[in-house]
Amino acid sequence: MLLTEAITKRILKLCEDKDSTPNKLGTIAGLDPSTITSIFYGKSKNPGTRTLLDICDALDISLFDFFNDEMFKDKTLEGSY
Repeated sequence: MLLTEAITKRILKLCEDKDSTPNKLGTIAGLDPSTITSIFYGKSKNPGTRTLLDICDALDISLFDFFNDEMFKDKTLEGSY
């Protein structure tokens, strides 16, 4: 699995847990709607740390909480360049 796919899955799961949607999350995080769309449709090959931090702030979680999931323990995750 690509890292961007894992990040997308994690965002979706956290939105589900918080009874939110990706678009609502983007609005709360102060992100341009195209930023969330780019992550979800694979146009953003490497979401920036600032973007992830904004998402975490909107979800009221830390970066540790974001990445503290079994799928990020998979040593076969592939990055994009």
